[in-house]
Amino acid sequence: MPGERPVKRWPLVPTVVVALAVATMVGLGLWQLLDRRPEKLAYIAQLSANPAKLPVAFPRLPDEGLLFRRATGFCLEPTAFRTEGAGRFGFRILAECRTGGAEGPGMLVQLGTTRDPNARVRWPGGEVSGHIAYAPSNRSALGSLFDRDPERLMLVSDRPLAGLASNARPDPSSVPNPHLSYALQWFFFATAAMVIYVLALRRRVR
Repeated sequence: MPGERPVKRWPLVPTVVVALAVATMVGLGLWQLLDRRPEKLAYIAQLSANPAKLPVAFPRLPDEGLLFRRATGFCLEPTAFRTEGAGRFGFRILAECRTGGAEGPGMLVQLGTTRDPNARVRWPGGEVSGHIAYAPSNRSALGSLFDRDPERLMLVSDRPLAGLASNARPDPSSVPNPHLSYALQWFFFATAAMVIYVLALRRRVR
């Protein structure tokens, strides 16, 4: 009839696409909340028990299950030194070590800390005892999701070497467990997508 507004068809394809996207985001949120977070909590509990265990030899291959475990290693010769940030402790001095001749796997040792960012140290190598920690890495949080290679480990000396100040004591509580925040982010994205689409539909039918 004249004057009647045409009935607009329901946008089926966009609705299906948005519904699938929302379902995917909710699924990812549940995966972070119900799967990844409990796994990480159990992993942190395992690491918290490591400092009380007997010392081991520094591993030839990275084994994240040994984080915070006391360990020993022998540096035949330091091949390079470098400085990394250490938060309130200033800077930490790391030594790349040759450990078994040309065929050896090598070992990274954190010798100690300093307030001087330009500190130059001399250390001939030798026996090192301390705890196992992650080596400094430039790997981003996003990169960690797709890079399945194990992160490099290092030996943090339990006594300062080369005239440096002491290293920080191992703290398993410092291991991040961001999976709850990841889950909340996915739920937020799903909610935002639904709200935006509903508002778009309301504008369309006006």
